[in-house]
Amino acid sequence: MELPTLKVERLYRQISNLLIGCIKQGQFPAGAMLPPERELAKQLGVSRSSIREALIALEITGWVEIRTGNGVYVSNPIPKSIEASSEDEFSLKDLIKARQVFEAMTAEMAARNATDEQRIELREITQDLIQLHINDEKFLHEDKRFHLLISEMSGNEVLRDMMEHLWNKRKSSRFVRLESHYAETDFPLEMNRDHENIAQAIIDRDPQRARTCMELHLQHVYDRLFIEK
Repeated sequence: MELPTLKVERLYRQISNLLIGCIKQGQFPAGAMLPPERELAKQLGVSRSSIREALIALEITGWVEIRTGNGVYVSNPIPKSIEASSEDEFSLKDLIKARQVFEAMTAEMAARNATDEQRIELREITQDLIQLHINDEKFLHEDKRFHLLISEMSGNEVLRDMMEHLWNKRKSSRFVRLESHYAETDFPLEMNRDHENIAQAIIDRDPQRARTCMELHLQHVYDRLFIEK
């Protein structure tokens, strides 16, 4: 007797497929507004952040339309696909939390190991960043330079490669859509305050402050995208 292979699904995928089932069964008809995040989270016994991830996945596959500040609506017409796409199969929440742990470590190492030339370069990149106030391609380019340089300053080339791998995951369509809906227009202003604090701690050769500033920075990113308002 052959037993079927069990399919392990991430929570946001379970939620999105459950909501697709509800839509197909007519519980949420085409054009109707879905219940608010808070209500869905309560009914399903999950966090609002998991609901948000599921809604992003549903929007990308055409099942819903997220109207920022106005709610989430079932698409009209309803798509014919059976379930949400499995593209970029990882949790966006886990990505940010992984970066928080990883980059706190590299910031601490950078404060210990960076060369004088790297510290000068870090100051220059930070000065370029604080001139940018819109979360556009130019800001993201400089933001990437900032974080990759810190990983290089750790003195470990493998950690630098790992940082690039983590960073490139933010190019996923789900992460881009998440930012477009939930990162407010002043997002770079708060991020740049963090960047200045991180850079100064590294330049001052203060490992513990560098670690703490980086942890706070990634927590601010998480809160902006997933905070349960």
